[in-house]
Amino acid sequence: MTANSSPSPGATSAAPTPADRDRPAYPPTRVDPVKYTLHGVDVADPYRWLEDDASAEVQAWMKAQQAFTRAELDKLPERGAIASRLKQLFYIDAVSAPRHRRGRYFLSRRHATKEKSIVYWKQEKGGEERALLDPNTWSDDGSVSLGGWEASWDGKNVAYKVQKNNSDEATLYVMDVASGKRSEVDVIEGSKYAYPSWTPSGDGFYYVWLPTDPSIAVADRPGYAEVRFHRLGQDPQKDRVVRGRNSDPRTFLGASLSKDGRFLVLTVAHGWTSTDVYFRDLRRPGGQAADRPLVVGSDAHYNVEVYKDRFYVHTDEGAPHYRLFEVDPDRPERAAWKEIVPERADATLDSVSVVGGHLALGYLKDASSRVEIRTLDGKLTREVPLPGIGTVGGPYGLPDEDEAYFSFESFTSPQEIHATSIKTGKTELYARIEVPVDPSPYTVEQAFFPSRDGTRVSMFIVRRKDLKKDGSARALLYGYGGFQISQTPSFTGSIHPWLERGGVYAVANLRGGGEYGEAWHRDGMLLKKQNVFDDFIAAAEHLIREGYTRPEGLAIQGGSNGGLLVGAAITQRPDLFGAALCSVPLLDMVRYHLFGSGKTWISEYGSADDPEQFKALYAYSPYHHVKPGTRYPSVLFLSADSDDRVDPMHARKLAAALQAASAGGPVLLRIERNAGHAGADLIRAAVEKGADQIAFALAATSAPAPAPASR
Repeated sequence: MTANSSPSPGATSAAPTPADRDRPAYPPTRVDPVKYTLHGVDVADPYRWLEDDASAEVQAWMKAQQAFTRAELDKLPERGAIASRLKQLFYIDAVSAPRHRRGRYFLSRRHATKEKSIVYWKQEKGGEERALLDPNTWSDDGSVSLGGWEASWDGKNVAYKVQKNNSDEATLYVMDVASGKRSEVDVIEGSKYAYPSWTPSGDGFYYVWLPTDPSIAVADRPGYAEVRFHRLGQDPQKDRVVRGRNSDPRTFLGASLSKDGRFLVLTVAHGWTSTDVYFRDLRRPGGQAADRPLVVGSDAHYNVEVYKDRFYVHTDEGAPHYRLFEVDPDRPERAAWKEIVPERADATLDSVSVVGGHLALGYLKDASSRVEIRTLDGKLTREVPLPGIGTVGGPYGLPDEDEAYFSFESFTSPQEIHATSIKTGKTELYARIEVPVDPSPYTVEQAFFPSRDGTRVSMFIVRRKDLKKDGSARALLYGYGGFQISQTPSFTGSIHPWLERGGVYAVANLRGGGEYGEAWHRDGMLLKKQNVFDDFIAAAEHLIREGYTRPEGLAIQGGSNGGLLVGAAITQRPDLFGAALCSVPLLDMVRYHLFGSGKTWISEYGSADDPEQFKALYAYSPYHHVKPGTRYPSVLFLSADSDDRVDPMHARKLAAALQAASAGGPVLLRIERNAGHAGADLIRAAVEKGADQIAFALAATSAPAPAPASR
């Protein structure tokens, strides 16, 4: 890569012309004539300087942008009413399914009077709940959050992660459950990817450690990850290294110890495309040190559940809708594997767990859940009856205990948790979230439509039952399309102010996701990423064609990879949308892999270092396809100051480019303070963000006039 010209500190944006007089008075943004040549292509990068958030100039620019955005959002006519409604929807009581650990039960509760959920424990099922982890008390401003937590099998200790500003970076601590005292010794820095897997005796756990050495570039740190074993009371710096670094930042290490402590399963995930699996039989002589390969070098995913003396391997090898094998660890060679649940043509085997001595299988059929209980040899016992079309979490439980729980929710039904007996199938309601909404005016339908290449794509549409399909309603279209993540029916309180104002809410099941198996995922990644954007555009066109809305009434929404989706949609089809909500996005796809966790996504997107992949990335990279004078829709970028997953430079650069180029609606950059990729982990922050988004989308879209009646 060679630079054709260097940044010019004195360069500024062009003086306004008469045609610019109706444009918002954005804060001034310096424009540099930066270009570099990559694989023979001259790539312009006029806002490269906005990548450096450590510079005083960038900090001043961010402060000015946030002040401008705040002033614009605060004067939106319905914002106050929407915020009041969201407080009713968000400040609610809720409870998780309990986790049983040798007589003790652990659960998480949301309280209508608290900003953050609290972890409780109780002795025996009917015992009194006692607060164990209350992040509401950890900082005056709410900037310290609870990450993942895991109780030991004996219930005596809990390992948990603490995150500042709700970022991914974390420190792991250990607390004695009975006393509530946190150990001063068992403190592990570099726990971003640490998911503790406890020994049966509770004397320690396996985890993934990441160095915190500032001399290692953030994007390179995943390649330094190690699997370690921590014994309670021991200095973490002396923890034994179980598996050393891969020296490849595109991979993830994982470690899981079976409940009986016999088998340690070690995984190397190559992004989201394939998995290598090794294991150790810790009861065998030398088993502590020798990794035995289960499957290595196969272009497929493998998830392993261990129960007693068998492995249950959930894989898409030769089966894009997934299937299940039983494996004898004494005969781990591939030829000896026994298929016990074959692939289905009509549904994707999405999850497998061993609960109550049975196999609990979760399927996705047209992006909604089905659950089956089977014997360990794969024979069907029953299908779990569900309240309707929706999304199931679980069943959750222990492999050797009959009691289990599963959750269910849909677009119009808040989450409810059911307790069930794996043996008998008897099920009863354990808890239901009470949310002040009336679902009776609404209906949910599933539409199927062709994408640009003829592929059949599905979409859920939530609307009033009495909606007239005359194009006169506003519509909000959400999408993601990547990393095998499935968009299934879920209850989202933040959409109700939109629905209650007559809006339509739609969720598209785009290629790149996992709704229809691994082939569906692969058809939306790497050189085929454009398929995702085509699917989304086709979803928008379907809503318009079928009379739900018109372009001026259509808003789109997405975050992270979905933010890339929104960026690509507005730069490829600016005529199709009235507004866009673009959250924590990737937008400069030529340089994305140099920042944050970017290198871990190379298997999904590719890298500009590769000539062929660069060609595909550059072809859709939103930042590189902004055209001056184009009427782009109104855009609200939502960024977070402590996002250490997707670098906020993406939102800054495209916001600057669109502010300079767009002849359409306003372009605003909202920067949330003390917040990570998932936000600020405060209900009040969620209320403010939700109110900004809905109010902006309402103001930026117009309720179109009804289409003229056909003659």
